[in-house]
Amino acid sequence: METAAGQVAQHLDLTTTWVGIVSLIIFVVGYYFIAAEDKYHINKAKPALLAGTGIFMLIGLYFAINGLDGRPLEKEVEELIYEIAGIFFFLMVAMTYIEAMIDRGVFSALRYRLVSRGYTYKKLFWVTGLLAFFISPVADNLTTALILSTVLITIDRENKNFLVPGAINIVVAANAGGAWSPFGDITTLMVWVDGKGAFSEFLFLFPASVLGWFVTAFLLSRFVPEGQPPFNASEEKATILEGGKQIIGLFALTIVLAVLSHQVLHLPAMWGMMFGLALLKIYVYYINQNSGPTKLNAFSWIAKIENDTLLFFFGILAAVGGLHFLGYLEYFTKLYDQFGPTAVNIGVGFLSAVVDNVPVMSAVLKADPNMGAFAKEEWMLVTMTAGVGGSLISFGSAAGVGVMGKLHGIYTFSSHMKYAWTILVGYIVSIAVWYFQFIVLHIG
Repeated sequence: METAAGQVAQHLDLTTTWVGIVSLIIFVVGYYFIAAEDKYHINKAKPALLAGTGIFMLIGLYFAINGLDGRPLEKEVEELIYEIAGIFFFLMVAMTYIEAMIDRGVFSALRYRLVSRGYTYKKLFWVTGLLAFFISPVADNLTTALILSTVLITIDRENKNFLVPGAINIVVAANAGGAWSPFGDITTLMVWVDGKGAFSEFLFLFPASVLGWFVTAFLLSRFVPEGQPPFNASEEKATILEGGKQIIGLFALTIVLAVLSHQVLHLPAMWGMMFGLALLKIYVYYINQNSGPTKLNAFSWIAKIENDTLLFFFGILAAVGGLHFLGYLEYFTKLYDQFGPTAVNIGVGFLSAVVDNVPVMSAVLKADPNMGAFAKEEWMLVTMTAGVGGSLISFGSAAGVGVMGKLHGIYTFSSHMKYAWTILVGYIVSIAVWYFQFIVLHIG
């Protein structure tokens, strides 16, 4: 006779037990307080962290009470820690570089260059959106969103009618741009590494990605105010301070190292990022020793990063990992046989917006559902919907969470949802383009 521990190890489904039900309630309540951050004035990291850690504490308690074999739980947590650590340290390094560039006046100089040219709010809206779309395939969507949201806030800190549509535009553009590059988003990287598509096949998602973003951006641009941001002609020209250009170069090198680490050296992408952080610290030492009065402190940059954003990611990934361990995230993969891959893959985009696209894509890959006769095309669809669909809600993607931290109190869940319909229209356009290109014309 098979033991209870053996049953748990072979087929875990605790969704109908008290621990499964209580954990789901904790997740829903935590999600509510994350969404209602503006109403209760509670930082989103607090409910996320409480839910994520609390769910696994309950699971551990359930195993202890029932005398179950804890090895499956230990293995799950080890894999989850590995996943979270990779994202955590990747973001930490990216944020540190951004703070370093802020300190060295990089974004102030860019802001001066844009504003001094007399660009209107609408033109600045389009420029930042285009930059986000074309930088994210190389620098990843989160890093791109953090950089350009920093530029946005330095242009005009007060005009929310410009900042909110501009922030949404950057998030949507960064996610759409990351969808057609294997290393533009974590989810696309996961699909590529799993062998569901060749490098070149992802590039065929460009038309769907760019047209979907353009439609959303066009609709959003109608809400951007007329006029120009405040600029005093006598304002002193902002220039990049000593070491700033070299730090930009080191940041670009760090991104390259992250890609090479994963693709060539078979190391996590964050390993290349941490090596890039080491290079930054070595450069800071060099400049402090050889540049006279200039004294830089890399630890001060690390201290300024949005730790609440990092802790939010820890909490939300842990919470979703707990629900996955309990068996909840396996249910939707069974829908493929019932409703067909296209319908479910479109639904994955909406689920990604609510739950976060990384664990959703992880669940899809682990289940490896039957994608039907157009398997390659369907894997490209779910790659796009998981990435682009995360834009539908402000914290449905890494880019959105990052911008929420950077534009705290300005770009929020409620301000995002006010314009969410524009993103939905773009999402529908992206799916229509995919269908016409991949299914009708068989291009891809």
